[in-house]
Amino acid sequence: MRVPIGWLAEHVDVPAGTTVEDLDAAFVRLGLEVEEVHRPAEVTGPLVVGRVLGIEELTGFKKPIRYTQVDVGEPEPRGIVCGAQNFAVGDAVVVALPGAVLPGGFAIAARRTYDHVSDGMICSARELGVGEDHAGILVLGDGAPAPGTPAGPVVGLDDVVVELAVTPDRGYCLSLRGIAREMGTGLGVPWRDPGDLAAPAGSGEPAWPVAVEDAGRCDRFSMVALEGLDPTAPSPWWMRRRLAQSGVRSISLAVDVTNYVMLELGQPMHAFDRDRVRGPIVVRRAREGERLTTLDGVDRALASDDLLITDDSGPIGLAAVMGGASTEIGAGTSAVLLEAAHWEPTGVARTARRHRLPSEAAKRFERGVDPEMTTAALARAAALLAEYGGARVVGALVDVDTRGPRPAIALDPALPGRVAGVPYPAGQVTALLGAVGCAVDGDGPLRVTPPSWRPDLTDPADLVEEVVRLAGYDDVPSVLPTAPPGRGLTDRQRRRRAVGRALAEAGHVEAPSFPFVGTAALDALGLPGDDPRRQVVLVRNPLSEEEPALRTTLLPGLLAALARNLSRGLRDVALFEHGAVFPGGERPPAPLPGVDRRPDDATLAALLGAVPEQPWHVAVALAGHREPRGWWGPGRPAGWADAVQAARRVAEAAGVELTVRAGVRAPWHPGRCAEMVAGGRVVGHAGELHPRVCAALDLPARTAAMELDVDALPPTAVPVGPRLSAFPPVFVDLAFVLAEDVPAADVEASIREAGGDLLESVRLFDVYTGPQAGEGRRSLAYSLTLRAPDRTLSGEEAAELRQRVVAHVRQARGAELRG
Repeated sequence: MRVPIGWLAEHVDVPAGTTVEDLDAAFVRLGLEVEEVHRPAEVTGPLVVGRVLGIEELTGFKKPIRYTQVDVGEPEPRGIVCGAQNFAVGDAVVVALPGAVLPGGFAIAARRTYDHVSDGMICSARELGVGEDHAGILVLGDGAPAPGTPAGPVVGLDDVVVELAVTPDRGYCLSLRGIAREMGTGLGVPWRDPGDLAAPAGSGEPAWPVAVEDAGRCDRFSMVALEGLDPTAPSPWWMRRRLAQSGVRSISLAVDVTNYVMLELGQPMHAFDRDRVRGPIVVRRAREGERLTTLDGVDRALASDDLLITDDSGPIGLAAVMGGASTEIGAGTSAVLLEAAHWEPTGVARTARRHRLPSEAAKRFERGVDPEMTTAALARAAALLAEYGGARVVGALVDVDTRGPRPAIALDPALPGRVAGVPYPAGQVTALLGAVGCAVDGDGPLRVTPPSWRPDLTDPADLVEEVVRLAGYDDVPSVLPTAPPGRGLTDRQRRRRAVGRALAEAGHVEAPSFPFVGTAALDALGLPGDDPRRQVVLVRNPLSEEEPALRTTLLPGLLAALARNLSRGLRDVALFEHGAVFPGGERPPAPLPGVDRRPDDATLAALLGAVPEQPWHVAVALAGHREPRGWWGPGRPAGWADAVQAARRVAEAAGVELTVRAGVRAPWHPGRCAEMVAGGRVVGHAGELHPRVCAALDLPARTAAMELDVDALPPTAVPVGPRLSAFPPVFVDLAFVLAEDVPAADVEASIREAGGDLLESVRLFDVYTGPQAGEGRRSLAYSLTLRAPDRTLSGEEAAELRQRVVAHVRQARGAELRG
């Protein structure tokens, strides 16, 4: 929300001497974050208001040129050459006299041009730095000061604009009315409510027949009819200037007035061309197959949840979001229907997100708008259109109001003090709530009725927050809790940190992603219909309709990050992510406890029972070269073995040893997928992605990936340092020829079983398939390290152990020793 300080000062008696920095600090104290302070462009030298006394049209040039006589408050008028055509004799304009310097260092001097001496310059809004309009010069309109008056304050060259970040619970601050109320309270000075207006005067029958079919979504609908509007009447300069300062483009008088009133009072409005409305207006939900072309020119298919403003021709507006093109105010509109209503916020939010229309009106309605402002906004808009466009109200005001009284909130006056740790006397609590706008009754327990413009105040905790905020957050003490001695990271926290550190040290880059997923991503992974990863937990109000569910696997986000990096020109990429996944499945719905007291044990148990499990996974994705090429060699592309090795690194960091064997699981290639086993259960998979998956995700062929359930790894005992033997080792190499379908992990297990305590380590160093191994067979070569802790092994002991290993592997796996 952009707040021009000059506009704010019309409603708040800002103390003399208050600087912009003081206002900045006051906004922050009130809980309104100041994002930026916009200062006007600098103009030096004489800049005055002038009045055009005469215009001479010069001929014989390539473009229209005028020689004007302008009264600038001096004894004699000044002659100024100007090429603009949008002003006439008697208009008030802004004149930069010789010696002035406009934004951009543009110095003004008397000079001869077009056979005349131009003694100054008549300025446009862009030349002054107060707008983007450069099609013509700036005409101040009626009510301009006398000629010779300094023009800087008139055009806003001394007006600073403060840009505020308004949180979703404080929608009333998206208006000058709300900001003025806050600033008056924060500075302790009087303020004037611009919404304190009587309903627009009218007589006779209601101006237009109106019916509201869905009172739950629209509890107040007000409308006034006007006619006699001059369609050529321009918006006054002061209004256009304030709209520009607020970031709103000027369009026409009728549209500018509705936007101006929205910024001033916080009540969005819509203006219909009355001559294009057919029959009674009905507020209802959309019907099957209905469509609406909105003001942005987009033809939209409507959903049954969309609330509409309709006439006999069908939809003419998407309620609270955007009007329809069929009744748009045009260049010849002279009869207008002005609508101001109060809409239910959540329905507006759903419609705006469904149609991707984050309009200024929807932004305010979904945060909550004061329902008392509908008639006040109509009165303000009607008065402006009458003053500047000659419009007049016809017929009586339409006001369909089905609201009930707002319930009171019971509040213990001692509660704010208990929550904040600051003693607030009961009188101070009552006074601060009154400053918010609440009606407070009672001497002991208070009954607090929130004002109409604060729909966010629904519970005692909300009132406590208001008391603490207005009393000053600075008064709340900052006390650092004492950490209990002897505690540190849990075993699970240490394991998770060790996993991330191990992968980073191995050259992988962490790439965290949003924990959301959609059906398209699961389809791209080729997951079958009965895959448990398709059972997702849906988010009730997702950030994106394409990703409405919590992820059940880390791969969609990680592979998307991999594809994005490759598309940006990176060639060799190794990414990892570790975080929670959320398996779906049926579970009881969660209760909605109140906020006025601590939930009981049964409610807490029900809440926890409704929360999905959140196992911690780690995933790796690799593409390109794992070892770079250079003068030392051709390099080595990343492959399935690197993904498997990443899983081994994770397990090693967790203090667990993995068993790797062949497996089948989407999205991996069926013949190039390994499953990791620990503690007797499968804890993850690694390998090459299926070619169809690579094609669907725009990844290079043979991209490798790994995903492992870290929480499924068995717990480890306190690590004990290895026993080191001072005696020399014996190295033995064995190559076994056996059937291709015998896993290498099973062979290694047989070797360890036969080796016993004297087998220190075993490593697979070669795999061979070819004619020498035979059809359907392969050769696995292992390097064994033998060592005794208390003696040097003799040659006979080593030979005996070698024979025992060979015999056991032959018997258990059907292997033959390769010569």
